[in-house]
Amino acid sequence: MTIDNTAAPLHGVRVLELGNYIAAPTAGRLLADFGAEVIKVERPRTGDELRNWRLYAGDTSMLYRTINRNKKSVVLDLRTEEGRQLVLELAAASDIVLENFRPGTLEKWGLGPEALNEANPELILTRISAFGQTGPMASRPGFAAVAEAFGGFRDLVGDPDRPPVRVGVSIGDTIAGLYAAFGSVMSLFEREIRRGKTPVPLQQRMIDVALNEAMLSVTESLIPDHTAFGINRQRTGGRMEGIAPSNAYLCIDGSIVVAGNGDAIFKRYMEVIRRPDLADDPGLQSNAARWERRDELDQAIGDWAKHLTTSQALAILDAAGVPAGPIYTAADIVSDTQYAARNMIQRFDVSTGEETLTNVAFPGIIPVIGGKSLPIRNLGPDLGADTKDVFERVLGKTAVEADSIIAKMEMETV
Repeated sequence: MTIDNTAAPLHGVRVLELGNYIAAPTAGRLLADFGAEVIKVERPRTGDELRNWRLYAGDTSMLYRTINRNKKSVVLDLRTEEGRQLVLELAAASDIVLENFRPGTLEKWGLGPEALNEANPELILTRISAFGQTGPMASRPGFAAVAEAFGGFRDLVGDPDRPPVRVGVSIGDTIAGLYAAFGSVMSLFEREIRRGKTPVPLQQRMIDVALNEAMLSVTESLIPDHTAFGINRQRTGGRMEGIAPSNAYLCIDGSIVVAGNGDAIFKRYMEVIRRPDLADDPGLQSNAARWERRDELDQAIGDWAKHLTTSQALAILDAAGVPAGPIYTAADIVSDTQYAARNMIQRFDVSTGEETLTNVAFPGIIPVIGGKSLPIRNLGPDLGADTKDVFERVLGKTAVEADSIIAKMEMETV
């Protein structure tokens, strides 16, 4: 599928992705979604390990197809001198390099910042790691689960009388990927506005994203509240510290989420659940006061909701202007008219490597430009699907040279 270049602000930008798993590939996906040519380098035979994560059939997971959409796949063996040289050649023809190896790995391969800068003095190098490229913990490995805990995020998730829990997705990797994409575009912008002036120094073209710091950044006032007032935030389950009433409530046929914590909204909310005594209670006119009586409020709301279906409860709340919504499953999302109206569910026939599955739904591109999601151009590619094209078109190899390099790699990995 093609994309209108006027709606693809990163058209003409080339990104070399050396990352595996989720963090760097998420950054690459974001850049690819908006028109950048993202060349994903994968190891021979196995490729990115994400190909096998949540693999329900075949040899390529839907997780890989999703995270690596709109990219090209090139196979290179970075254990060989020839593979490393080809990476340098690709870097010389790129604007951005993304990587999420353990710090020191690129340097060990002879592909560190200085080598990349020598190949391309304008190159932006975006690096994602567990704890960053500097500091006493820089060399330690770590996945997002560890970073979520180290960044203070995990301690806030779950019920207060149980151990902390995950949120159900690799949120640490995803948030780090968002920061990496933002940092890359920010550096690209700086490079372009300074073009013809003093060049941007290498250190300023190196974007350093640490997973634990990415998670720390979303803990809101956790740190200042502690240092200013000695507050140690506690896990609050479905609630949000200091905000009430805001929670999930059981109905006859499922659950709904209601955020009725605004002062004016609260009054309407209590009237709706037939508790005018709570609406007019002088001791419930501020968030802080309501938080102190959160159990009482949740009990009252729960008693109201349990006699209604989700659709009945939501219709009543909507009519009163109280923010509320259903708790959607995947099945709900793919049939929802709001998502459909904004092209947020896009369908494709997908090969698992063994069979082709028809009409598979994928989430659209965010943010929206022009009223609805841009079209997904292609799903995460088959391993090495674009190797020959990239060698010829980007590196200027002849067809014979490209075939020779590919054949040599295939022989070395047998």
